[in-house]
Amino acid sequence: MTVKILAFSGSLRKDSYNKKLAKIVAAGAEKAGAEVTYIDLKDYPLPLFNEDDEAANGIHENALKLKALMNEADGFIITSPEYNGSYSGALKNIVDWASRQADGEGMLQSFKGKYAAIFSTSPGAFGGLRGLAPLRLLLSGIGTTILSDQVAIPKAGDAFNEDGTLVSEKRLATLERIAGQLVDTCQKMKG
Repeated sequence: MTVKILAFSGSLRKDSYNKKLAKIVAAGAEKAGAEVTYIDLKDYPLPLFNEDDEAANGIHENALKLKALMNEADGFIITSPEYNGSYSGALKNIVDWASRQADGEGMLQSFKGKYAAIFSTSPGAFGGLRGLAPLRLLLSGIGTTILSDQVAIPKAGDAFNEDGTLVSEKRLATLERIAGQLVDTCQKMKG
């Protein structure tokens, strides 16, 4: 059985370091044998979640598209920028919309029983590390098991080459190892 992984960044910025990081980890998961789908959240614009709007209009069509991708996935690769010591509002909004129960779905179907590897990079000295703890808490609270290993890459402006690859081969090996762990875990849990 092929493991399906959905990879995305919590950043909407065009030249986001976290988008580059998500693509690198996604390539590592592909190398480990997974079928990986990388998405850019800016391609799925959503209003801020408001239950009144949902009651009046139903689940937003872009949320339904995201939920379909998430429901098909066995696991997630999520890279998150750190905004004021936490994850981005865009990432939280995606989680809020995707957590809504669509017709024919189980409660929290997009998250329950899934596995995720989380990463961050930032121009700062901590690499976005402070934002990973609340992200771990958020996702585990809705049924996603987060791998214990995580990576936060500091000084992002110096960590990437112009073509989006990592400068450090050692860091790349670590990312590929964790991507392989995610694929292996999903494979074992699928049976």
